[in-house]
Amino acid sequence: VQLQASGGGSVQAGASLRLSCTASGGTFSTLKMAWFRQAPGKEREFVAAISWRGGATIYADSVKGRFTISRDIAKNTVYLQMNSLEPEDTAVYYCAAARGAVAARDARDYRYWGKGTQVTVSS
Repeated sequence: VQLQASGGGSVQAGASLRLSCTASGGTFSTLKMAWFRQAPGKEREFVAAISWRGGATIYADSVKGRFTISRDIAKNTVYLQMNSLEPEDTAVYYCAAARGAVAARDARDYRYWGKGTQVTVSS
């Protein structure tokens, strides 16, 4: 499974961005998907995850109410809609996938990783 993330950029605080991650080489509907991020000098952290059919989602407390994860099975794509962005959201955002139904927070649960897309939020 290959993952290609896109949609990052540089925005002002309060703005919105939508990240996309397109999967290829596997059966998308059998994959649970997630977004993680890594800020400079910090460890990679969980952001959001979605179950294989999209019926269940989980979020990090820091983004709950501001970010929304969704998936379009027909397009083999998972999205991360990010609203009310804050400077603390600045990071490289990674898309991750694994076979299985249940969304998970632990990076060790995900076998496939994209290369990441940079999000920079200025105050």
